[in-house]
Formats: sequence, C-alpha cells, structure tokens
Amino acid sequence: MLLGLGLLLPACTASGADEPAPAAPTTWSAPLRACPEQPDRPAAGAATLPPVTLECPGGGSLDLGRAPGTPTVVNLWASWCGPCREELPLVQDLADLAGDRLSVVGVISKDGVPQADAFAADAGATFPSAYDRDGALMDELGIRALPFTYLLDADGALVHTQVGPVASVDQLRALVAEHLGVQL
Repeated sequence: MLLGLGLLLPACTASGADEPAPAAPTTWSAPLRACPEQPDRPAAGAATLPPVTLECPGGGSLDLGRAPGTPTVVNLWASWCGPCREELPLVQDLADLAGDRLSVVGVISKDGVPQADAFAADAGATFPSAYDRDGALMDELGIRALPFTYLLDADGALVHTQVGPVASVDQLRALVAEHLGVQL
C-alpha cells in the first residue's frame, strides 16, 4: 500500500542514490537531540511504517516497527534535497512548538555524515533525527525523492503522508491538527 506513494510527487531525487556512499567520518557536531524512548509494543494500525531500526546521532535509536507512544511526525530529509533546505527549519519550528503533545523526529536519508551534519547545523535543526546512510527506509517505502513527512498516531498507525515539501509551519500545524488531533 505504501510502496506506490513514492511515485506521486517526486520533489528531489538522490543523484547516484543507488551507489554506495563513500566512507565518511562518523562524528556529528550538529546538536541533534536523542531519539525519544518508545513503548515495547509493536506499531498497530491499518497502515504502518516498515519495521526499520536506525541509530540516532544524538543518542538512542528509532524503531519504526514499534509504537511511538505519542502522536509523531516523521520527516525524511537529506542534504542533497533542495526542497529540504527550506523545509527543515519549518520542521524544527514545529518541534519547538510540540512540547510533550507531539514527537517530531527526522530520518536522515541516503546522506553522508559530513554533509548531513553541516546541513543540520546550518538549518538550526536540533530535533531528534535517525541516520539512514544507505536509505533502508526509502527503499522499503519504494520512494526515490524527498522530502516525505509521515504522521503517526500514538499506536504507530500511519494516518497521513505528506508528499513533497510543506510551505510553512502553519501548514504543518494544520496537518497535525487535522490528522492527529493535536493543537499547537
């Protein structure tokens, strides 16, 4: 069901995304926070994200096969994605507004550490982001373009997919209110 979503609206695609990324330093300087703790129960719902587990540069890991425990926005981003350059600060603004009512996490997709690190620092991103160097999640979802933003309820059910970039933090807030029932 989710695999066809990648064909809807390609925003930007990875050049050479099928080629292995060159060896790169694994040290992060961007102040990305640790990924949130998750309950020890599987994600449940008519549609869920694939059960991919990724390490988070700020600490911890993100297990998309587990329920997040709180309504969650998952934003896939990369330094090579032009639209992500405008969108990532908006996602950070949403994370700043979220408090304990909403979790905002990123998935750094098919990117090198130095590039993603510099991009996150330039964008002022501090929200938790998991690192998916080889793009396992993009591959599982069948997408070749970014950005993609997924809205998950507390049980991990996929309730909305935003294909392509959002234009404002107000648009993100409206999506969260409409699909997750969370007012920010």
